[in-house]
This record gives sequence, C-alpha cells and structure tokens, in this order.
Amino acid sequence: MNISILGAGAWGTALAMSLAERHSVMLWGRDAGVMQAAQEARENVAYLPGFRFPDSLLLGSDLDAAIAHVGSDGLLIVATSLAGLRPLTTQLRAYAIPNLVWLCKGFEEKTHLLPHQIVHEILGDAVPAGALSGPSFAQEVARGLPCALAIASDSATLRERVVQVVHSPAIRIYATDDLTGVEVGGAVKNVLAIATGIIDGLGLGLNARAALITRGLAEITRLGVALGGRAETFNGLAGMGDLILTCTGDLSRNRKVGLGLAAGKKLAQIVTELGHVAEGVRCAQAVRELAREHGVDMPIADAVAGVLFDGDSPRDTVKRLLSRDPRDEIA
Repeated sequence: MNISILGAGAWGTALAMSLAERHSVMLWGRDAGVMQAAQEARENVAYLPGFRFPDSLLLGSDLDAAIAHVGSDGLLIVATSLAGLRPLTTQLRAYAIPNLVWLCKGFEEKTHLLPHQIVHEILGDAVPAGALSGPSFAQEVARGLPCALAIASDSATLRERVVQVVHSPAIRIYATDDLTGVEVGGAVKNVLAIATGIIDGLGLGLNARAALITRGLAEITRLGVALGGRAETFNGLAGMGDLILTCTGDLSRNRKVGLGLAAGKKLAQIVTELGHVAEGVRCAQAVRELAREHGVDMPIADAVAGVLFDGDSPRDTVKRLLSRDPRDEIA
C-alpha cells in the first residue's frame, strides 16, 4: 500500500521506517532544509539520530507530492504535534483524501478539543478518520522492538485497513470504536507522567510511584467517561498501557519535566534542555479546566497544573495530596 506520513519528528520517522519494510512510504516534512539533510544522511539527524532509513523510504517537503503518493486508496498519517494538527488539516481540505489517521495526543490549548474533534470541525465526516495511539517510544520502534497500539475510529472499514497495513511481527494493532476514550487516555497520561517524575525526583520511592499511577488512572477514567468515553477503554493500551510506559520509562519527556521540577529547575530551563515542549505541559491547563467544567475530581492533575503555572512548590504540593481525607477506593 502507498502511505504518506506528514510530520518528520521522532515518532513519525520511526513509524515510517517500520512501515517502509512492507509498503511504499513517503515521509514528509515542511522544512526543505531538514528533509534534504535527512535525505543526504539517510537518517533523521534532527529528531531521531542514529537510525538509518530503509533504502526504500521516500523523503520530501512537497505536500502535493506526498498527497499524490497516497493515491485513491492509500493511507495518510498525520504525525505532527497537536499544535500542528489544525493548520495541517486546514491545508488538507484542498485535497481528496481516501483515509486519514493521526498520531498526536492532547487537548488543543485554546479550544480544549480532542484531535478527532479538530479534524471533524475542519473536514467533517467525508473522510474515514481515526487515531493511532498506545504505549510507544519512537527509539524502540525504530530499533524494531515489539509494541502494541490501538486504532480508534468510528469507521469499521478504516479500523480494518489500519490493522492490515500496520500490524506486523513487531507491531500489534488492536481496534476500537471508542475514539474519545483512546484520545483522552493519550492526552491525560502525559500530565500524570509529570507528576510521576516529581515523585521520583523527590525520592519518595516505588510505593509512592505505584500509588500515583493507580490513582492517576482513576482520574483519567473519570474525565474520560465524563467526556463520552467508555470506562473499559482506560484499562487497555491507550489508557493503562500508555500511562505505565510514560510514567516509568526513562525515554519519557514528560517524566523528565517532573524530574526537573523536583530538582528546582524552572519550566523554561527544562523546556530548553529538552529541546521542545513535552505535550503534558501543553495539556495540563486544559485538563484542569475541563475537570472543573465537568465536575470531575482530579487532584493529581490539578496539582501538576499548580506546579507548572501557579508557582506551587513540588514538595509542598505532594504534602497537600498526602494530607487529603481518606475515601473509598472505588468511587
């Protein structure tokens, strides 16, 4: 199948490399200089250095050519950040697109919309569309290590197509029609990973980490159900799976934000050291406001937003969380 991946960051590049082993894949980036350098080096020096491209992988910065590569029955995958989804999707209105999948996670900062709501607002229902999400570090996918992902879409045909195209010995794909649940899980887990980084950075131990992840999953589930997702989705790959990986993996950018905050660093310094903003930082304020709007109790997510944006001390914030009144676990 012909596949074009729009967005040459680490995750888009890693997925392109994996798919190029079985399909005709074009990786598109808007910066012609970056793409030319990647073509000459045959690796993504800027975002995924050290991983050589398959010889068959096509590269380019011409959007017309990338869309033309998909043809009338191929697959178009958007691999930009969430902030880039709206402007790129707006450009896509000028094209006939057979199928659309996105990889980005989060809530849009100003509108608090999920990715599928942004796509629907711009493209309507004309294009079969869905989200590919789950626990996946780009570096491990680029190395060919195994992982499992979920494809969420209202379209059964699209779900079947993505399973057929992406499923491989290294990548298992599971399908669901709970698009809202999958996207909420992918968004909020980044906020909880910042909290876990704070716990780890303060040296509070593995017991505390396990407790935070477990109670964090309860928070994600409460918000997800309030927004229209199904509770069982959050026990799957896009919920529990992605949360565990992002909260415990050393490759997690969001966990690194928490570690930096625990060490007393300012957010601006942490972002500079990372090289780009972790999605949990962009998402935390939206999560706090959505929780308040829907009357959802999310003390951990609220505490993260307080540390990020209100100047709250990480250590004092943890003390406040621990001093909360006891409650029934399942409530």
